[in-house]
Amino acid sequence: MSDYRIDTSVRPEVKGFFDPATNTISYVVKDPASNACAIVDSVMDIDYAAGRISYDHANEIIDWVTSHDLKVEWLIETHVHADHLSAAPYIQEKLGGKLGIGRNITVVQDTFGKIFNEGTEFQRDGSQFDRLFDDGDTYSVGSMQCLAIHTPGHTPACMTHVMGDAAFVGDTLFMPDGGSARADFPGGDAGILYESIQKVLSLPDETRLFMCHDYGPNGRDIQWETTVGEEKAHNIHVGGGKTKEEFVRFRTERDAQLAMPRLIIPSLQVNMRGGELPPADESGKRFLKVPVNVL
Repeated sequence: MSDYRIDTSVRPEVKGFFDPATNTISYVVKDPASNACAIVDSVMDIDYAAGRISYDHANEIIDWVTSHDLKVEWLIETHVHADHLSAAPYIQEKLGGKLGIGRNITVVQDTFGKIFNEGTEFQRDGSQFDRLFDDGDTYSVGSMQCLAIHTPGHTPACMTHVMGDAAFVGDTLFMPDGGSARADFPGGDAGILYESIQKVLSLPDETRLFMCHDYGPNGRDIQWETTVGEEKAHNIHVGGGKTKEEFVRFRTERDAQLAMPRLIIPSLQVNMRGGELPPADESGKRFLKVPVNVL
């Protein structure tokens, strides 16, 4: 990680918001020297069976930001989530800020644009976002320098965002007793995921790592913060010097046993559009498609 220059002595204030319906943790990350903040991986609520969306989780974040008199400068999506819907446009309308994601969103848009049989009106150039991050790109939240690191493997567009001494890893890593995320979605690759995890683990040992998901393995309480040092020592999938070959073999065997995420169908259609619902038809109604025997 010596090629990445960022001041990791800065310690942002991090507030986590856990969504029990999807086991997702969203974050407000505040620059310690100002009232500027970023929001990472927000959640839009959906009752899939009823076809209804709502914004209780997003409103909780909005209320917290407002009550603390913060200024939203960035809305960060670590990747195109397959297990929850992003509330970024809703929050952006209320609080402002720029919406950013990894540049390889275009790969995801092309792949799933075909799967969902989207027409030519669906833009596959990432233009739904305000910023497409490349590996090593820097940006700022107030006076705090931030760094985007390309960490593909779970999806092609996955990025880890380092903000001061805190890194937001998306689905690249779970808590040490949770291991790692699957790598069998279209565009995923277990070997590449292992290499991406090594990028994260080459950050300073004291770097705080914040998870996008936690499932409370073995009945423990939900947790979402650990450190690089803890992951290197204790992560059940990659810690303790486990080799790439060991990881790929385990991950491949494990992924073959996993069911598809409950919300993958609506999540991909919304998230590849930057959190927007599909456009309304001539009657003003919006629809989500269900491709049959495709995923």
